[in-house]
Amino acid sequence: VQLQASGGGLVQSGGSLRLSCAASGNIIRINGMGWYRQAPGKQCELVATITRGGTTNYADSVKGRFTISRDNAKNTVYLQMNSLKPEDTAVYYCNADGFYSSGGYYRGDYWGQGTLVTVSS
Repeated sequence: VQLQASGGGLVQSGGSLRLSCAASGNIIRINGMGWYRQAPGKQCELVATITRGGTTNYADSVKGRFTISRDNAKNTVYLQMNSLKPEDTAVYYCNADGFYSSGGYYRGDYWGQGTLVTVSS
């Protein structure tokens, strides 16, 4: 199972970016998906999560600015980031929790490789 994240880059303060993360491989069913980030010198923190049914949860620091969504048919999660601030600069990681096949089946938790978002002031 692989998670491929894309969409990061350099943007000015107040700008927007849209991150995507597509899961591929022996997927039976993905339940929760989410985005996390790690800024230089800081611990990894939750940004947003979304259940298979579409229930969302956001960190207080991004509420009203970021929107998480997903396409279950494509096993893809998105993060629309608006009104970006310099403090949003970080490597963003996607996560997928679900059931996967390998002979039988197992529950697994996978992470993408990370995509760098840099917001200049």
